[in-house]
Amino acid sequence: MTEEFLTDYVFPTVQAGAVYENRYLLGTSFARPIIAKRIAEIALKEGADAICHGCTGKGNDQVRFELAIKAFAPDMKIIAPWREWDIKSRDEEIDYAEAHNIPLKINRETNYSKDKNIWHLSHEGLDLESPANEPQYNKEGFLELGVSPEQAPDTPTYVTITFEKGVPVAVDGKKMNATELVTTLNKVGGANGIGITDLVENRLVGMKSRGVYETPGGTILYHAHEVLETLCLDKETARIKQYLGIKFADVVYNGQWFTPLREALSAFVTETQKTVTGDVKLKLYKGNIINAGVTSPYTLYDEEVATFDEDEVYNQKDAEGFINLFGLPVKVKAQLDAKRNNK
Repeated sequence: MTEEFLTDYVFPTVQAGAVYENRYLLGTSFARPIIAKRIAEIALKEGADAICHGCTGKGNDQVRFELAIKAFAPDMKIIAPWREWDIKSRDEEIDYAEAHNIPLKINRETNYSKDKNIWHLSHEGLDLESPANEPQYNKEGFLELGVSPEQAPDTPTYVTITFEKGVPVAVDGKKMNATELVTTLNKVGGANGIGITDLVENRLVGMKSRGVYETPGGTILYHAHEVLETLCLDKETARIKQYLGIKFADVVYNGQWFTPLREALSAFVTETQKTVTGDVKLKLYKGNIINAGVTSPYTLYDEEVATFDEDEVYNQKDAEGFINLFGLPVKVKAQLDAKRNNK
C-alpha cells in the first residue's frame, strides 16, 4: 500500500501544488482515504456489519475516514467510541490502560498525539497546545525524521531530482520507485534540518489547532516541482493552477478525495503536467532549500529573449504601443476625473 499511497495520492497532490493554508503538506490528510478504502474493502469481503475507528470527536480524521467509508460502503454502520464512551481525555485513556494492565509505549510526559507515515510525522498536544511555547526541537527524541537546523551539518548537501510529467522518478541520476525516492529524500532532508513546520491551522470542525510537522522529503519535492514549473508552464496556466491548488488542498484536507470535484481537479492538473519534465538541483543547508540550477527539454525560458545584452529577436520599441494600450484605462479615468474636478 505504501507505493500506491505515494503514486496515487501523494504525488498527484504535489503535482497540484496543493498546500493547506500555505504551510501544511497534507501528510495526514491524504493518508486517510487509502486506509479507509482498504478497511471498507476488507469489511465488505468479510461480511462485517460495522466499521469502528478510534478518531476523537474533535478532529479532522473522523470526517476523512467516514467520508471514504461512505464512498465504498455507503450502507455500513460506523462506530466511533470517542463519541460515545465516558473517556474524555488522553490522561483518562492512560488511566484506563493502567487499570486494565494494557501495555503502553508512552507515558504522561511524552504523550504527544502523533501521526507517522512515509511522508511525514505530526506532533500535537502537551506543551504544543499553547502557541506561546517554542517547540523543543533540540530535545532528544522530539524530532524523529531528522535534526533541527542548529544541529545540521555546517556544509551544504546538493541533491538533483528528476521529474517526468510532474512525477519524481530519480534522485542524483538514479532511477527509483516512489517508496525508495521518498525514503532517500527523507534521509538527506532530515539530516539537513529540512521540512520542520510549526503551524496553527483551521480544522474542518471549526477550531484552531497547533501542530509541528516533520516532512523532510516532501518539502524537497514540493520545492523542486515548483521550481521546474517556473520553466515549463506559461503564465496563465500557472496562475489558474495556483488558484485551484488552494481548492485542491481544501478538498484533500476535508477528506473529499473520492468525489467528482477532486477527480475533475486532478484531470486539470494532469493536463498541465505534460511538459513538466526535467532536472532540479538544490542545495540543502541548515533548514534552507536553495535553488542551484534547473533544466528542461520543454523550457519556455529563452535566453535570447530575456538577455540584457544586444539581441536580434526582441524589438524594444514594441513596448511603447503595448504600454499605451495596457495603460489606456488608467489614462482615460485620469482624464475624466480631471474634467469632473474642473466643473
